[in-house]
Amino acid sequence: MAPGINRMKTWVLIAAMGGLFVVVGQVFGGTNGAMIALVLAVIFNFAMYWFSDKIAIKTTRSKPVTEREMPDYYRIVRQLATEQNMPMPKLFVSEMMQPNAFATGRNPENASVAVTRGVLQLLDERELRGVLAHELSHVANRDILISSIAAAIGMSITFLARFAFFFGGSDDEGGGNIFALLLAWILAPIAALLIQMAVTRSREYQADESGAFLSRDPDALASALIKLEQASRKVPPLASVSPAEAHMFIVNPMNALQARGRGGITSLFRTHPPTEARVERLRVIASELRGERGPIG
Repeated sequence: MAPGINRMKTWVLIAAMGGLFVVVGQVFGGTNGAMIALVLAVIFNFAMYWFSDKIAIKTTRSKPVTEREMPDYYRIVRQLATEQNMPMPKLFVSEMMQPNAFATGRNPENASVAVTRGVLQLLDERELRGVLAHELSHVANRDILISSIAAAIGMSITFLARFAFFFGGSDDEGGGNIFALLLAWILAPIAALLIQMAVTRSREYQADESGAFLSRDPDALASALIKLEQASRKVPPLASVSPAEAHMFIVNPMNALQARGRGGITSLFRTHPPTEARVERLRVIASELRGERGPIG
């Protein structure tokens, strides 16, 4: 598998989002309005980026664990971190019974990894190792930074479209028609969100790929994803976990709500690629590692 393809797709999507921002800004907000919206969004998302680890740990009610309490957890992560040439992250456990895991932190030096009680009960050691390799790859790939960039531009587009609708000039002043402004107010944020979701899906593929090569056991990660997908449709997450945080988990924690018809608008926007597609890609990597076929594009 070509390692740089998903990375390139991510930056193409971010560039597309940036282009959408420029178009919306020039048509409806003008240069000054566009710059103000961008500055405000960057400030907000910089704060989210800087404190993302603390926010994620708090909302999932995760608690730090010591090596004496969970020696196997520490052993697996330490081995993977050494292979990845990154510092040992802080380790946490959430009391969520939905099997899931996430990593956060603005860089490898400030990383945190958390697993739920449910995932510890569901997966065997090989599968857990595959999941943890995936999560460490998110940190090594600087996915928190990339997500923050995408979120900053997406928020800017939303802010700008709404600013243009409520404060745009009249037709006599050269402003857009009220119906065009209303259309922009509705469609521009949706377009931004769709691109942002595409960015997160691309990062999941990249973390699957990086994690598979890190663990050298793509079949274990594929097996874990199948189990996690099935379990996530049965056990809802903590009430404190919001749809806005779904992208940071290895599988979407909102699956149970969507399966019961209570997912609302979250069911329209996938934060993760289909598990079947992820598993298929991992099977290809497994074949590649066994030398059965050449890399895919």
